[in-house]
Amino acid sequence: MAEYTRKQILDEAKSLAEMLSNTDEIDRFKQVEAKINANEKVQKLITKIKALQKQAVNFQAYGKSEALKRVEDEIDRLQAEIDAIPVVQEFKETQIVVNDVLQLVSGTISREVTNNVITSTGGDLLSGETGSKTQNNSGCSY
Repeated sequence: MAEYTRKQILDEAKSLAEMLSNTDEIDRFKQVEAKINANEKVQKLITKIKALQKQAVNFQAYGKSEALKRVEDEIDRLQAEIDAIPVVQEFKETQIVVNDVLQLVSGTISREVTNNVITSTGGDLLSGETGSKTQNNSGCSY
């Protein structure tokens, strides 16, 4: 059985990350992100929300609950306005796709590591138990 150093594993992870960065899903994400950054309406709304968020922090710090509520309501209204813009909806959809791909890769790695540990210890894949657990439950008790 081959032994790998942490550096070798991290190098492979970087290689995998580079491969992922060059997929259609990531290319689409980059294109849509560029559209969002170039969209003046979206950028103006984001700037307004950031300014209101600063006001909200101040109102909260000084216990001005009515003013805080008004600012929070305005933030919610502006956020809904942003969310209704088609390019923003498209951006959120591409984020979901990219996250799904990353979850799939992460889950596959995790599952394969677990399966390799189970099989390399003589365990049972169906029960999900390693060989050390099945050997300890062999019925021999002192």
